[in-house]
Amino acid sequence: MKRIAVFTSGGDAPGMNACIRAVVRTAVYHGIEVYGIMRGYSGMIKGEFVRLDSASVANTIQKGGTILKSARSQKFMTKEGRQQAFDQLVNNGIEGLVAIGGNGTFTGATLFEQEFGIPTVGAPGTIDNDLFGTDYTIGYDTAVNTALEAIDKIRDTADSHDRCFFVEVMGRDSGYIAIPCAIGGGAEIVMIPETQMSTEAVIDSLQNSWRRSKTSFIVVVAEGEEEGNAHTVAQRVKEAIPELDTRVTIIGHIQRGGAPSAADRMLASQIGIAAVEGLLNGMRNVMAGIVDRKLVYTPFSDTINKKKLINQSFMRMVEILSV
Repeated sequence: MKRIAVFTSGGDAPGMNACIRAVVRTAVYHGIEVYGIMRGYSGMIKGEFVRLDSASVANTIQKGGTILKSARSQKFMTKEGRQQAFDQLVNNGIEGLVAIGGNGTFTGATLFEQEFGIPTVGAPGTIDNDLFGTDYTIGYDTAVNTALEAIDKIRDTADSHDRCFFVEVMGRDSGYIAIPCAIGGGAEIVMIPETQMSTEAVIDSLQNSWRRSKTSFIVVVAEGEEEGNAHTVAQRVKEAIPELDTRVTIIGHIQRGGAPSAADRMLASQIGIAAVEGLLNGMRNVMAGIVDRKLVYTPFSDTINKKKLINQSFMRMVEILSV
């Protein structure tokens, strides 16, 4: 393999640039040409390729976002779009890909390899930490700390005004961000997609605490919570406990941005190296990850289809520590 390309796809995550940097410098180390594909699969279809070298990725490890940009491509999900992408790769002599992203990215790469035989090794780049095959995903640690810093500030206001704040954090299908934010932020309640906590249970818990003369509360709600978003839950609680002064804060996309933490820079660098060396060793349709502090390669089929379960002991921690 003499020439590879790297791209980012889906939602951006802090540490993507550190991963791109590691991919580029590992390729250079092994004497391989490396190209960056701008704007993910969309740029692959359009032929937006740029030659990268060590200097290209200097002074990027500390930057948030992605220097290669990111975009979602409906056209790539069509046979015609994938054919155009393949033709562009062939025209540019690209023999293998490093895909930094999540489930959608790896689903596209799987289909692409089945049709055209282009090998891809994935790097888990998503703040949600919901990918099977790695203990942590690139961007997760930074996102948690960003959200936690916001919750600390919200706690000050909640305490000063005797209010109940419903704080919505990201996690469309996963509570991995919500759980550490609830524990680290001293929240009284956490609502995540993986559990069956009803709004009625939240109301009962708040009423019991209210009777014990507790006057300020933090309820962390993952955006994918089945009972509804933070606004919906807060409205139902207010109807049941009119005397409770409720507020809603949606932390939102601030969780995606900012300089990556030391942990994310280390993880991204480790996985970037592993992705390139996986390609060189003939691997295809796998994601590089870290499990129990060891490097592993997980088939895309497992990463896409298997569920990464929440440790239920964390839910018990929230219950115990909120007394």
